[in-house]
Amino acid sequence: MVKLNKIYTRTGDKGTTALVSGPRRRKDDLRVATYGTVDETNSAIGMARLHTKAFPELDAMLMRIQNDLFDLGADLAAPDTGEPLGYEPLRIIAAQVTRVETEIDALNANLSPLTSFVLPGGSPASAYLHLARTISRRAERQIVELSFTDGETVSPAALQYINRLSDFLFVAARFTNDGGAADILWVPGKNR
Repeated sequence: MVKLNKIYTRTGDKGTTALVSGPRRRKDDLRVATYGTVDETNSAIGMARLHTKAFPELDAMLMRIQNDLFDLGADLAAPDTGEPLGYEPLRIIAAQVTRVETEIDALNANLSPLTSFVLPGGSPASAYLHLARTISRRAERQIVELSFTDGETVSPAALQYINRLSDFLFVAARFTNDGGAADILWVPGKNR
C-alpha cells in the first residue's frame, strides 16, 4: 500500500532519486528517464480522457491502461538484479499484454481499412490520443535502449506492453474519429 504524507523530502535536492528497490540514481539516469516518460504518457492519456466521455467503453479501457502504466513504472523502478529485495516487486504480466491486444481487436473490428498514413488530428480525443501515442513510442525507445544497456534488465512483458500500447492508442485515435471516417490522411507530396 502506498502512503504519501509528505510530498517533499529534500532527498533529491542533489540530483538523485531512489529506485523502489533502494539504490539512488541520478535523475538523468536512463532508467529514471524511462519511467518518467511512462508517467508522461499516462498524463497525456489523462488529457485525452477529458474528450472520451462520449465513448464509455474506450474510456474504461484508457483508465485500465493508466493503472497499468503505474504498474509499468513500478516494474521499471525495481530492476531485477538477482538480489533478494525482501518483497515481491510489481511486474507487468502477460495477461496485461493480452488484455490490451483484445481491446485493440475490439476497437479495430469496425474501422475502415487504411489507404494512407493518418495525420494526427480530427477530433480533440483523436488528437490527444495521437499525442499520447507518440509519447508512448518515445518511452518504448528508451525502454528498448535500457534493455540493451550492460548491467540493466527489463522484463519481456514490460517491453511487449509498451509496444502494444502505441498500437492501442493509434487504433483508439481512429475509433474516436468517427470510426476512422473522419481520419485526416497523408497525401504524399501534396504541397510541392
